[in-house]
Amino acid sequence: MMTRPSTQFMHLRAVACAALAATGSAYAADPPDTSPDSRLEALQRQVNAQSARLESLRRSMAQEEASLNEVRRTLGIEVLASQRARGVAPDNTVAQASPDASAPKPVGQAPESEGRALAVAPIFEQPGVLTPKGKAVLEPSLQYSYSSSNRVALVGYTIIPAITIGLIDVREVKRNTFNATLTGRYGITNRFEMEARLPYSYRSDSNIGCELGQGCASSTVFSTTGHGIGDVEVTGRYQFNEGSVDNPFYVGSLRFKSRTGKDPFDVRTDTTIQGLRDGVQTSLPTGSGFYGLQPALTVLFPSDPAVFFGTISYLHNFARSNVMQETENGRKNIGKIAAGDVIGFNFGMGLGLNEKSSFSIGYDHASVGRSKQNGENVATSVRVQLGTLLLGYSYRLSAQRTLNVSLGAGVTRDTPDVSLTVRVPVTF
Repeated sequence: MMTRPSTQFMHLRAVACAALAATGSAYAADPPDTSPDSRLEALQRQVNAQSARLESLRRSMAQEEASLNEVRRTLGIEVLASQRARGVAPDNTVAQASPDASAPKPVGQAPESEGRALAVAPIFEQPGVLTPKGKAVLEPSLQYSYSSSNRVALVGYTIIPAITIGLIDVREVKRNTFNATLTGRYGITNRFEMEARLPYSYRSDSNIGCELGQGCASSTVFSTTGHGIGDVEVTGRYQFNEGSVDNPFYVGSLRFKSRTGKDPFDVRTDTTIQGLRDGVQTSLPTGSGFYGLQPALTVLFPSDPAVFFGTISYLHNFARSNVMQETENGRKNIGKIAAGDVIGFNFGMGLGLNEKSSFSIGYDHASVGRSKQNGENVATSVRVQLGTLLLGYSYRLSAQRTLNVSLGAGVTRDTPDVSLTVRVPVTF
């Protein structure tokens, strides 16, 4: 039995017939040249056309690759500016990071808010990104630190392990320190900035002592304080290279420390206070008493969404001659004094939490050398190791202001037990 063809099949057959008719007409009008030479020439023309097209594509790809490299370089600068280790406006050495309105946004992501980019909480004194040319930053800060120590000193000799002939001096020292600092930075060029720091210190020490060998019934407490301007500092910083997402940034600095604070040799030491046999200072100094020069190198490596950073430094304290020490018996010439130099390093990581806040963690270490008097090591001086574990948090209050809070915990005996620092940098 014959079946009736479907409408679709008939339509397809009509189209095919029309195509065959058109092809037949074309061949009738212009019969093709089927000779081998003509076919070879046609293939050669096709190959030449394809080669020209490939060459054009290669040139386009080279241009696109150059544009992509430029975008990567710019992106690296912007990432570092948005993840600065200082917490001020995004004043990178080239340009401020800003959201690109033409950049594609993932579905469901809110657009970035206006204003400066995210800043990483600063936890060290060495900022990593410089202030741009013509910009100024004013940064007030307040730091509080607390430390306590216990000491037992024996002056005498032991005849048997259970009996001591002489004096046992037991002392506990509790120290509170407040440092208010006003820091100003100014960008001279996009790669060079100057900084000045003016500190004001208030210190309070409480010494609790008891001469057990003398049979004292209660401890003796002696408190002393000191306050005033500290050592003024001036620092210059220079960025050596234009880093990117794949290349670290290198920033060198040179810091000069004055001795504008109250000199340790200008405060009187008293040895007549009961329970404190080797003497205590009747007032506390606010400065180190020595001029210092500190070169340093900071390295930053951005790796979105984090930035890794570290610094190595060396502080040289210049020796002083004919130093006059204030004692209970008057001023005394103690000769030439050279404070120990300081070798320091730190490292850490900053992580952006959202568009306004960030978190940082790091470790800071300083090794203080022995002091010398008249060219000889001071008998009671030893090398001191200062290690601090630091945590920082930053919150952007506005486009010009940021609140930075850092907490330090001492991990060595000579380091303050705890230190808390609050900074509010303002950009102009």
